[in-house]
Amino acid sequence: MTVQPNSIEARDAAYHLHPYTNARKMEAEGSLILEEGEGIYVTDNTGKRYIEGLSGLWSVAVGFGEQRLVDAATEQLKKLPYYHTFAQKSHTPSVELAEKLIDMAPVPMSKVFFTNSGSEANDTVVKLIWYRANAMGQPEKKKIISRIKGYHGVTVASASLTGLPYNHMSFDLPLPGILHTGCPHYGGFAQDGESEAQFVARLAQELDDMIQAEGPDTIAAFIGEPVMGAGGVIVPPAGYWEAIQAVLKKYDILLIADEVICGFGRTGKMFGCETMGIEPDVMVLSKQLSSSYMPISAVLVNDRVYQPVADESDRIGVLGHGYTGSGHPVGAAVALENIKIIEERDLVGNAARLEALFLDCLNALTGNPLVKEMRGIGLIGALELHQQGDAVGVAGGAMSAACMERGLIVRNLGDTVALCPPLIITEAQMNEMFDIYAEALNSLSF
Repeated sequence: MTVQPNSIEARDAAYHLHPYTNARKMEAEGSLILEEGEGIYVTDNTGKRYIEGLSGLWSVAVGFGEQRLVDAATEQLKKLPYYHTFAQKSHTPSVELAEKLIDMAPVPMSKVFFTNSGSEANDTVVKLIWYRANAMGQPEKKKIISRIKGYHGVTVASASLTGLPYNHMSFDLPLPGILHTGCPHYGGFAQDGESEAQFVARLAQELDDMIQAEGPDTIAAFIGEPVMGAGGVIVPPAGYWEAIQAVLKKYDILLIADEVICGFGRTGKMFGCETMGIEPDVMVLSKQLSSSYMPISAVLVNDRVYQPVADESDRIGVLGHGYTGSGHPVGAAVALENIKIIEERDLVGNAARLEALFLDCLNALTGNPLVKEMRGIGLIGALELHQQGDAVGVAGGAMSAACMERGLIVRNLGDTVALCPPLIITEAQMNEMFDIYAEALNSLSF
């Protein structure tokens, strides 16, 4: 990428510290500047158009440039551009969205707490679980078990839940009291000769052993994504969630389902919990909640979680937690309209109908000698490429660059190259996307 002096790219490098970016590489090479979006496509400042193969960041379900969401935001900005939800105040969009989410939840839920991102939502969950433990006279029952390769955000508590090295290194994380158990990636962590059923049984036993070693009375909750996203698109084997839930029920440990990526249709059902047979006590929603047109996220808690929290807030006099933008009226209005679009256009059904084509197209590329494994479900999938030498990410980075050169934006997670297109994608567009993906893969040589 050539960066001209005084260009938008040069100014970006001069003034902007980017997330998930090598800052020195950014200074030297600049960035890709996107200017417009329409449907599954985005266009850069040179006029080059790309298929957005990752829906932005796993999130733009209804595609770019959806006029109904623009109108919903505009109308709410005219009517009530901002108000908070502190101190027994509210507004119609937040009330209606809370009601809608409780109605949609795959298991009975009691209340919704609004935040602005998945990271804030998971931070909130940690605090509510600690608050609840104190309310119940269980001050030692505060440890939370997450998983290796799980992704739950980047704030101090949520990054601690995340089980990826780059989110911990040099940040002095994870916090004490956050534990990590095994990752349900059969292809990556199965022992020699171990069947999928044996692998699942071993992970469940390892979780049980961890709980016993730490002390069951010290473990408050377990958090997991129904299907892991940023950890490499990891679909757990059959029976995994059934076995994990049996262990949690044995010790009366809360289950938190992080639906930030899976929620609102990504796995071919409205929620990943439905796809995987999960019955959570807490659900965390973001990304496709508003198709990321506005920053908004939500924590859903069942009555088992809510009642002690409510009692403690009454004892103290207030629930001392919240954000300026909690339940923001514009964000809530956009989320409501986004959900209407998902339902009216049957985008969950579209994901289910196109799943076979999506997975077949991925599977067709496994004959390439660079491909180690294919993983996917619904409209989220990935190819994992063989690592080149000692450096993780060389093959994945080359594949990502080759895709972008040809007009497809993907994301490499190390050597795993993920696809997660908008739920509005058509069969013809799917074929167009995979033509580029295949061409990029076949262009690689090491």
